[in-house]
Amino acid sequence: MGMTAVKVDGTGIEAVEPKLRSRPIAATIIMIGGIVVLLFSIALSISFGAADIKLSVVWDSVFHFNPDLNDHQIIRELRMPRVLGAAMIGASFAVAGAIMQGMTRNPLADSGLLGLNSGAVLVMALCFAFFPGLPYTYLILFSFIGAAVGAGLVFGVGSMAKGGLTPLRLILAGAAVSALFSALSEGIALYFRIGQDLAFWYAGGVAGTKWEQLKIMIPWVGAAILGAIMLSRSITLLSLGEEIASGLGQKTKLVKLMATILVLILAGSAVSVVGAVGFVGLIVPHVTRYLVGVDYRYIIPCSAVLGGLLLLWADLIARMINPPYETPVGALIALIGVPFFLYLARKERRGL
Repeated sequence: MGMTAVKVDGTGIEAVEPKLRSRPIAATIIMIGGIVVLLFSIALSISFGAADIKLSVVWDSVFHFNPDLNDHQIIRELRMPRVLGAAMIGASFAVAGAIMQGMTRNPLADSGLLGLNSGAVLVMALCFAFFPGLPYTYLILFSFIGAAVGAGLVFGVGSMAKGGLTPLRLILAGAAVSALFSALSEGIALYFRIGQDLAFWYAGGVAGTKWEQLKIMIPWVGAAILGAIMLSRSITLLSLGEEIASGLGQKTKLVKLMATILVLILAGSAVSVVGAVGFVGLIVPHVTRYLVGVDYRYIIPCSAVLGGLLLLWADLIARMINPPYETPVGALIALIGVPFFLYLARKERRGL
């Protein structure tokens, strides 16, 4: 891609090339239509399962809950936290990926590919081994720490090569660190016999999501997504280049620090609930940019909606493939994510 002409106005930078211009109308349609589809998908996902439940019963259980009815108990205690968790976790991964791609100008950036997920799972393995029965609040905190360690190692290793940090070097470093952390996690699981406890986080899934987890996670994720929206204009400027952002008065180091904290909160919270599900943060921001353009004021909220839809439907399809057994949702998303990643990697091969 050649040089991109830009113009500065009261709101920031707007790309002039037609193919890069932002599309606020498309973003509005995606936001309104996506939220409507998301609400319908949540109701549909609640009604499907080992025992199908009518949508009218779902409606009654939400607005006229009767604890004496078995279907109402199934909906309230099992299915509602599961589908709401899927929507929230999909939004978390998608927004984290959008922030990372804009901040690093790396089209291959994703929490699963850059060591954040594997770092969080490794720390959770250590918690299960040495601190069994640890409250979920502390698991989230340690997930943040593990994600930060994973990201730090990946960026450190990738920067050591001659020529600096390129997109594919970052991915290679991420693959190496992720493999190391996965091997350590498996070794800990074998030695301390906690493989069954960790199997859920390896495969990735939302089946075990509980209200207690959501009550802790909702404030963190909600605040982080809101923070990402507030920071979106600065991320747009960073995505055009650090020199341009600095020239327009942006404090780039402060913006990167704040964006990194938001990514750690989003990825750490999601991994602590769903496990090491990858590729959501890679696929969704790319699709969103294609639809709404390069302005992160539109990319971030639209990514949250589309990310929630992706994981919600992936979970629903995973339940329907071989009922009453469940296909790991992480494997299902990987069927889409791996070809998508290879396509992007081929486009960026000159970065090697």
